[in-house]
Amino acid sequence: MMKKKPLVLTRVFSFFLSFSLFLLSQTVMAQQEISLGDNAPAEEKEYLDLPRQFRQLALGMGIDDLKQNLLKDDLFHFRGDRDVSFLPIRDQTLVETTGSLFIKRAFFQLRDGEVFIMAFSLNTQIVDHYSIFMRFTERYGEPSYLDPRVAIWETEETRIAIERPLTVKYIDKTVFDEIVSESGLIESGQVRLRQEFINDF
Repeated sequence: MMKKKPLVLTRVFSFFLSFSLFLLSQTVMAQQEISLGDNAPAEEKEYLDLPRQFRQLALGMGIDDLKQNLLKDDLFHFRGDRDVSFLPIRDQTLVETTGSLFIKRAFFQLRDGEVFIMAFSLNTQIVDHYSIFMRFTERYGEPSYLDPRVAIWETEETRIAIERPLTVKYIDKTVFDEIVSESGLIESGQVRLRQEFINDF
């Protein structure tokens, strides 16, 4: 019986060695899977399209619909035509009203009878800049432009700006760019007329 012990010990050692190698191989494979998982590209989050509307108020809305929706919304203290002004610029109208609780003031600028700018000045004693900024980032992604004064999200048609201390602006870029272009032409024309007038002396 004593002569069989080395053979038994050899078999036992061989079994434990094989089992240890098996465990080691499984551990290495698991680590490789974890490593591959870490290096796998993260799925890109899908963000919402940039909105052109706040509650029932929207860019492109006509003056009558705007007034009706302001009257129906408890966030605003709209007084009707008393809050409507006509600007001495091509068919432009300004609607300015106070708000309640969360909104201090709201401004709506219209051209040819349609809203192209909405601006909401928020009550910073109740709503903070960080909360609004994070809400936009979570829903619409990182801003297109950011500095200490303003964060801007934009598409080809829409621009939204969060300005400090806390004003949120919705802008119809198509209409706004047309106005900027026209104002540049007017200014260049005025410069030309001024120079012609000077040249008369």
